[in-house]
Amino acid sequence: MSNEKKSLPFIYQFLSGAIAGVSEIIVMYPLDVVKTRVQLQVGKGSGGEAYSGMLDCLQKIIKYEGVRTLYRGITAPILMEAPKRATKFAANDEWGKFYRKTFGVAQMNQPLSILTGATAGATEAFVVVPFELVKIRLQDKASASLYKGPLDCALQIVRNEGILAIYNGLEVTLWRHILWNSGYFGVIFKARELMPKAETSSGQTMNDLIAGTIGGTAGTILNTPSDVVKSRIQNTVRVNGVVPKYNWAWPSMFLVAKEEGFGALYKGFVPKVLRLGPGGGILLVVFTACMDFFRSIQ
Repeated sequence: MSNEKKSLPFIYQFLSGAIAGVSEIIVMYPLDVVKTRVQLQVGKGSGGEAYSGMLDCLQKIIKYEGVRTLYRGITAPILMEAPKRATKFAANDEWGKFYRKTFGVAQMNQPLSILTGATAGATEAFVVVPFELVKIRLQDKASASLYKGPLDCALQIVRNEGILAIYNGLEVTLWRHILWNSGYFGVIFKARELMPKAETSSGQTMNDLIAGTIGGTAGTILNTPSDVVKSRIQNTVRVNGVVPKYNWAWPSMFLVAKEEGFGALYKGFVPKVLRLGPGGGILLVVFTACMDFFRSIQ
C-alpha cells in the first residue's frame, strides 16, 4: 500500500490478502447475514417474523433458526476471500503503478487514490459475482432450503437458469465495488496523510486500524444503495421470457426509492457499516502486518 516500502511478488500479496480477508469474514460475517435479511425484506414486511431493524432481525434469527444460521452461506465467502482480497489489494497496487506512470506522477495523491481504488474495485467485481450470487441465495430464508450447500446451489442455478446466470448481477456488482473501493482507498490515503506519524509498531497498527475503519465507513456510505439492489437482483430466479422486476442497478435504485422511499436504499446500513467499518480496519491491519512479515523474511 505504501510507496516507501519494498514491493513484493504477487504470491505474497495474494497470501496477505487471503489471510486478511478470511480473518475479517470470520469475525464479521453474522452482521452480513443480518444485513442481507433486512435488505431482502420489501417494505416493512408482514407477519410475526418481519424485521423492524438490525437487533430485531438478529434476535429473531437466533430465536427461530438458531445461532448456526448466522454463519449460513459462509463457505462461499470464505472460498471467495482469498482471490477477492488478493485482487483488491494487488489490483490497487498494480493500477496505482499504471496510473502514476501514465500521468507522470512520482507519488500517489488523493485523486489517483480514488481512481486507482475504483479501477481495482471493477477488477475485483469480476472475481466475486458467482460467489456473491450463491451467498445471497443461501442467506435468504425463503430460498435457503432449496439448496443442500454452496456447490448444489451453484449447480442448480446453472441447470435451471443457464450458465450465464452465474454472473447475474455483474453490472450492479461493478457499481458496488467501484464505489466502495474508491471511497475506501481514497479515504485511507487522506487519513494516513492527516494522522501524526507513528513512532512505534503498535502506533502504526492503531493508525492503520483507524484509517481502515474510516475508509470502510466511507465506502459503505457510498455503496449501500447499490448493495441493496444487488441483493434483490441476485436473489431473483431468472425465467426465460420474463423481465425481472429488479434488473439493472440505477433503474432498480429509482424503483426502490419510488415504491419504498429513499430510506429503503439504506436498508441494512447499520449492520453493514458495523461490519465494513471495523472490517475495513481489520483488513488493512492484517494485510499490512502480513506484508511486513514477508518483507522481513525476504
